[in-house]
Amino acid sequence: MTTAVPALAGAVLVRGDVVTPSAVARDAVVAVRAGTIVWVGPSGEVAEDLLPAPAPGLVVLPGLVDLHCHGGGGAGFPDATGLEDVRHAADEHLRHGTTTLVASLVTAPRDDLLTRTALLADAADAGVVAGVHLEGPFLSVARCGAQHPDHMCVGDAALVRELAAAARGHLLTMTVAPEVPGVADGGDDVLAALVGAGALPSVGHTDATAEVTEAAIARAFDLLATVPQARGARGTATHLFNGMRPLHHRDPGPVAACLAAAARGELVVELVADGTHLAPATVRSVLDLVGPDGVVLVTDAVAAAGAADGDHRLGPHAVRVVDGVARVLEVAPDGTASAGAIAGGTAHLLDVVRGTVAAGVPLVAAVRAASTTPADVLGRRDVGALVPGRRADLLVTTADLRPVRVARGGVWVA
Repeated sequence: MTTAVPALAGAVLVRGDVVTPSAVARDAVVAVRAGTIVWVGPSGEVAEDLLPAPAPGLVVLPGLVDLHCHGGGGAGFPDATGLEDVRHAADEHLRHGTTTLVASLVTAPRDDLLTRTALLADAADAGVVAGVHLEGPFLSVARCGAQHPDHMCVGDAALVRELAAAARGHLLTMTVAPEVPGVADGGDDVLAALVGAGALPSVGHTDATAEVTEAAIARAFDLLATVPQARGARGTATHLFNGMRPLHHRDPGPVAACLAAAARGELVVELVADGTHLAPATVRSVLDLVGPDGVVLVTDAVAAAGAADGDHRLGPHAVRVVDGVARVLEVAPDGTASAGAIAGGTAHLLDVVRGTVAAGVPLVAAVRAASTTPADVLGRRDVGALVPGRRADLLVTTADLRPVRVARGGVWVA
């Protein structure tokens, strides 16, 4: 909160309980001019003739930042054939308060990955998405989840550089399994190629031991500290717990290694806190252990997010959504269909924040993990918080965190 009140005549003033990075300011005002936040402070410090009417029950959050999203509104990024498909999916989340969205692809053949990456780079140039996240193809077949195992391959630094070239500076993160040959072997491996391209490695879809995971996290952290073009200081863990060897007291696997690294400030862990991927107590425990500066809340949303139950697609897989839960549709030789692995999420990021608060996490921490921390991961200092000087991305909600209005760059979204 600031104390000096600038001249606010002509500014757009938004009033409510304002969630800053450190507190909830009751009955406060966010002032916006020319698409930028110029002041945040108590309503009592604003001249009466400028002050909006009281807004009891309204909460003002920063626009949310989703690092892991495959689509929404019936459109998926892995299946997009043009910019309008990408825009349709991104707009579904924008209307619900996600003002900065990283578009995620899934494992696919090389040519498909290059084509889709180039399309998403066009979307990033147009400001539709913030950049590209590649979930694969250097993943563990044993932990493929909804990813297609036939398209997974050993680590290939040359392919990383091809994908980075197709992304034209918009490749932000890539999920990799550290035990896959060529990923974290040293020298010109996938980790080095990613960091050299300005992207962040993300541990995920892995069957690695704790020791292999620890070594890969340490290598990535050291690379990020020494390469000038690194986007940020910390890599991430893709949807912690999901798509990983489970935690066991005699076989701690990647989960324990990732949690320890996050607690040391060397890694940020993603949580899909949508009520399906993780139990509320798991979400609460991780945030208690690591804190909101080491956790990013994500949706892992697929095309079915915001759409009705029914049949959808996630790359090569048919997906069926029943009661809001998406699962791979597995067809037996006799033609009968059954639900398989969870195939991403169907929630918006605001739903994830609401569920995280319902799990017992304080509102400020939940919002920080869905805005400020993911913005920091991306090296973005222009979004992710309601502080002067940042882009005026605002999400106005009811007291129970239902969306009312959304502004991106100071422009209200229809």
